[in-house]
Amino acid sequence: MNTFWRLETCSKGITWASLNVEEESLNKLSAEVLDEFRQMLDAFDTTPPKALVLQSGKSSGFIAGADIEEFKSLDSAQKVQGLIARGWHLFNRFAKVPYPTLALIRGVCLGGGLELSLACRYRIAVDHPSTKLGLPEVMLGILPGWGGMKRLPELVGPQLALDMMLTGKSLDARRAKKAGLVDLAVAERVARLSAEQLVLSGQPRARATGLKALLNQPLLRPLVARMARKQAMAKARPEHYPAPFAIIDTWEKADGDSLKDPSLLAGIVSTPTALNLVRVFFLQERLKGIGKARRSTEKGHLHVVGAGTMGGDIAAWAALRGFQVTLQDQDLSRIAPAFARAHTLFSRRIRDPYLLKQAKDRLQADPQGHGIRKATVIIEAIFENLEAKQDLFRRLEAEASPQAILATNTSSLKLEDIRDCLKQPERLVGIHFFNPVAQMPLVEVIHAQGTREDCLKAATGFVRDLDKLPLPVKSAPGFLVNAVLAPYMLAAMRQVDAGLSAASIDAAMTRFGMPMGPLELADTVGLDIALAAGSTIAQARGEDLSLTLPLCLKSRVDAKQLGKKTGQGFYLWKDGKREDANGSKGAGAGSSGNQEALALTLIEPLIAAAQELVRQGVVDDADLADAGIIFGTGFAPFRGGPLHWWSSQSSGQGQPAAKTETAAPAEAVSS
Repeated sequence: MNTFWRLETCSKGITWASLNVEEESLNKLSAEVLDEFRQMLDAFDTTPPKALVLQSGKSSGFIAGADIEEFKSLDSAQKVQGLIARGWHLFNRFAKVPYPTLALIRGVCLGGGLELSLACRYRIAVDHPSTKLGLPEVMLGILPGWGGMKRLPELVGPQLALDMMLTGKSLDARRAKKAGLVDLAVAERVARLSAEQLVLSGQPRARATGLKALLNQPLLRPLVARMARKQAMAKARPEHYPAPFAIIDTWEKADGDSLKDPSLLAGIVSTPTALNLVRVFFLQERLKGIGKARRSTEKGHLHVVGAGTMGGDIAAWAALRGFQVTLQDQDLSRIAPAFARAHTLFSRRIRDPYLLKQAKDRLQADPQGHGIRKATVIIEAIFENLEAKQDLFRRLEAEASPQAILATNTSSLKLEDIRDCLKQPERLVGIHFFNPVAQMPLVEVIHAQGTREDCLKAATGFVRDLDKLPLPVKSAPGFLVNAVLAPYMLAAMRQVDAGLSAASIDAAMTRFGMPMGPLELADTVGLDIALAAGSTIAQARGEDLSLTLPLCLKSRVDAKQLGKKTGQGFYLWKDGKREDANGSKGAGAGSSGNQEALALTLIEPLIAAAQELVRQGVVDDADLADAGIIFGTGFAPFRGGPLHWWSSQSSGQGQPAAKTETAAPAEAVSS
């Protein structure tokens, strides 16, 4: 009796194989699942079906990919090669069966799930928002080694295939159909009928034609590979992320067969990068699990007060994710810019005109605050002023439902201070988003002494309903993310005061693996906002920022050179793009050795701050601190997190001092 694959033959003679991995939210291709699939093929060799359709027995999706848990045991080259060989040989065998095969895909179809689908003769994608097809192995620092590197280029052409494999991006049903990745994109109500008709149609297997097919030929592969390497180099350094370049090499030189060069395969999968990216994957899964138990089956009503950049974008994202949203500010003129940004977001994310209209309808302007009474979640996102926030929360508590979540999006004020005005202070939580809201995955969920446990759990569930990653943190100056960024940015600004150029400082940190240097980041946030937020954090700690304020920051703010928004800060900006350096032309970072030393000097205060926050219990443990800093700041994922990376360094390296200083955090405060 099958454990994972349930077989059923319909009146038309088609065998339907439904995969359902119990006790898992999504189907995964573990060793046991693949072994049962092999046994199924053995039985079909003796008694072949008229046709075979693979589908999911879960409503949550098709197949999420391989079982990442198994990657933890890959401690030798032989084990790595064995795992790749398992899927490669099995899927090649499946691709050659004499009977027609079809993958009926609804929901996520990623990694090994897509590679299994590519081995089928036909593919149908259900046109549903949850349907996503992709090969995201590169995000784990590994290769799509079960046939994806061979079959995807043959089907859609090497340019799109390499783009998908090198970036990890996925396609929805309609784009997959347009690209030729699936034969049909159909509505759910006709999916089964469409599968029956296609799998019995006798039409040949789809393949790329014309230029797409030509570029897949051996003579032209070096040209395509050269272009792909150039694009990959612009986004990642080979020493940091070797997997993209190994994918290009494997496609170009081995027709996608990673088993032809076992040394290359083992060298990729067992690298520190791959091990650390797998670690980051599990850190992300841990954050997802924090709010899982409290996720709602139905989206509620969100009321946001404050239509500035943060409040407006929080409202827009919530409407996109299915919430009914009311957005309040003093008048419609203040709300209008938020609606313009929201409509841009909706248009980029939603292609179906009907769904687009629904999203727009879910977001309503509410200058009078009528939505307060019916809201299940209320978020305050006004400017960073304690008295103003307290005055607002007095009114919100009086009008809101007793069951509603009362939350502040403050980036620097202590929860204890804000809630002093409330009759039930234990209701207030912090739900701290980062800018830009649509791109930043982390949301800090702040609690203080006496915060009701049910309010905290409801807040983390709300964050998961938004498809964000909740990180519970205790109320403290700067919480986690801003508190570690502050000394990091202070260290960078002190280097400018010492004579280094902004460009050389930022170059050292991007070479280290940060997505953006600290000074370009400060320009992007706005130097006035960074200074104001840093002052608030310093005041909360009982410090006087004026005594340690970097001269380079003070002089620019005094001169109204506030960064990108004014066209000048540490850099010159034109049309929103960095033009050239505007800092001191003193000694640069110089050689790669000097850059490494400078990067270490700048990152040590961040690590020291993170260690201190773990010691104080602001976050529960070092792993959660690593997760928060990775997903809240973009800290180089290939290093596995700052505390993990630091602890893995050689014992000969000195440890950073625990003392931290206050500076401007790299995150915009609500306006």
